[in-house]
Amino acid sequence: MPAAARVNPKDFFTPEEWAPLARRSTWVGPALVAHAWAVIFLAGAMAVVWPVTIPLAVMIIGARQLGLAILMHDAAHGALHPNLKVNDWVGNHLTTGDLQPYRPYHLGHHKYAQQAEDPDLVLSAPFPITPTSLRRKMIRDLTGQTYYKLKWSGLVNRIRDRKPGEPLWPILKDAVVRRKRFIGGMVVTVALTAPFGLWWVWPVLWLLPQATWLPLVTRLRNIAEHALVAKDEPDPLRHARTTHANLVERAFLAPYWVNYHCEHHMFMHVPCYHLPKVRRLLERKGVTPRMLSAPGYVEVLRLASSRPERASA
Repeated sequence: MPAAARVNPKDFFTPEEWAPLARRSTWVGPALVAHAWAVIFLAGAMAVVWPVTIPLAVMIIGARQLGLAILMHDAAHGALHPNLKVNDWVGNHLTTGDLQPYRPYHLGHHKYAQQAEDPDLVLSAPFPITPTSLRRKMIRDLTGQTYYKLKWSGLVNRIRDRKPGEPLWPILKDAVVRRKRFIGGMVVTVALTAPFGLWWVWPVLWLLPQATWLPLVTRLRNIAEHALVAKDEPDPLRHARTTHANLVERAFLAPYWVNYHCEHHMFMHVPCYHLPKVRRLLERKGVTPRMLSAPGYVEVLRLASSRPERASA
């Protein structure tokens, strides 16, 4: 299967324009990671002081958990720091991801974007769906069902389906190794907060956002990026969608310029913090009408759920 068509930056930018867009800062990427954690801690502090704000904190923290995943994604492209060793260390240890399995998988998505071998094609293939189907998916996200299915059902099924006499310990040991970061974060957080009567901080202000709001916004982001994009699309300016995001959407759904997804697919090694400038330059050059764009997330969801409901008998 041939790779997806690519664009050449020289077709759109002069060398003087392109050089600063491709440049990786030594401090901006790590500062964005620090920003994500600072927002998480401040939202958690707000919820501790004013428990009535816990629902708001769950949304803020879940969005920044997505933000950490987005910054890990930048690290997978080598765009978080100009020194690759620093880039990978920050991506592996200061975000919530693991570059070793993610990088080859994700670069395969870029290589075969919207082609038959795209590993992410399954995420966009079902659309459009009905409004009822979209609501069901969102309910599963917000009630933790999606999180359980993706993170824990495999372990539960493995324990349940083990052969008679098969020991349980090797299965549990493997699960601990695979989830050592999750378990370590839990142990450290509970150990630090429990002496102050705040044992509930980790399950309520980390696990709950991770199990509810994060799956929801991850789904909505995936829909906005590639839903209703034609399979085997030949035009590299239409392999992904850029969605214009207002301040609220950027805070709760699309942090760290993840909404500039068409630009990211066109120039995948450009750091996320340069994507708005890429967009502005392309607008000035009259390129953006050729690109796949949407005026907002509400419009994308309307289109993605535009399949008519099946008529009742």
